[in-house]
Amino acid sequence: MPTLAGYIVTVINWAALPVGVFAFVHALLQRADAFTAIDRMTKPAWLGITGGGTAALLIFSFANYTMMFWIAGLVAVLVYIVDVRPKLIEVQRGNRW
Repeated sequence: MPTLAGYIVTVINWAALPVGVFAFVHALLQRADAFTAIDRMTKPAWLGITGGGTAALLIFSFANYTMMFWIAGLVAVLVYIVDVRPKLIEVQRGNRW
């Protein structure tokens, strides 16, 4: 009989995957010069980071001994979403005076 904790872990596992896919697709759709304009790594580097992070979220599990790799993938994806993505949006939008 599945427990409440088992359901919660399953939800966490599957909720992280769309976040990773979103980060990868967002990085894929951005202009390459925008990454250098915000003084971050290049577009191919962020595609590798978000793609690798998403693959780690897909391959590894939150609830067993591979949890360390799952967490590393989630952190990589969240760094892009929290730090890089807002700056990319800002630099591509420009001033709206």
